[in-house]
Amino acid sequence: MAGKIEQRLSELKIELPKAAAPVANYIPVVIVGNLAFVSGQVTLWNGEIKYQGRLGKEFSIEEGRAAARMCGLNIIAQLKAALGDLDRVRRVVRLGVFVASADGFTDQPKVANGASDLMVEVFGETSRHVRTAVGVNALPLNVAVEIEAVVELA
Repeated sequence: MAGKIEQRLSELKIELPKAAAPVANYIPVVIVGNLAFVSGQVTLWNGEIKYQGRLGKEFSIEEGRAAARMCGLNIIAQLKAALGDLDRVRRVVRLGVFVASADGFTDQPKVANGASDLMVEVFGETSRHVRTAVGVNALPLNVAVEIEAVVELA
C-alpha cells in the first residue's frame, strides 16, 4: 500500500525520475541521526541531461524555475531510494540552490522557487525551509541549476 506522500505525488500527477548514480567519489544521501543530507542534484531526467546553459543567456526565469523543479524531483527520488518510504520525511529543512548565471543575472531566488514550491506542494506547509540561492559561473555538465538538501526524518 502506498504511503501518504506517494499518494500525494499520484494526486498531483508528479512522476519521479530514476535516482541517478553518483558521477564521482560521493554518495547521494548520508543519514546522520534524524537528518538526511542529499548531495547536489542536477537537471538529469532518467539519464538524460536537460537545461544546459546559463540563466539570463540561454534560459529565462520560467525555464530556470522548471530546471529547479527538476532538481527537486531528483532530490525526492534520491530520498525515496535511500529511505524506501517517503513518509519518513518529517520536513525539508534547507535547500542550497546554485544557478549558473550570465553576467548581470540577479534573479536566482525566483529560479530557486521552482524547487521550494515543489517541496511545499509535496510535503506540506511544514516543509517551508531555509534556503540559499546563489549565482555561479558554471556548474558540472554545464547544467543550469544544482540543488542540495537537508531533510529531517521521522
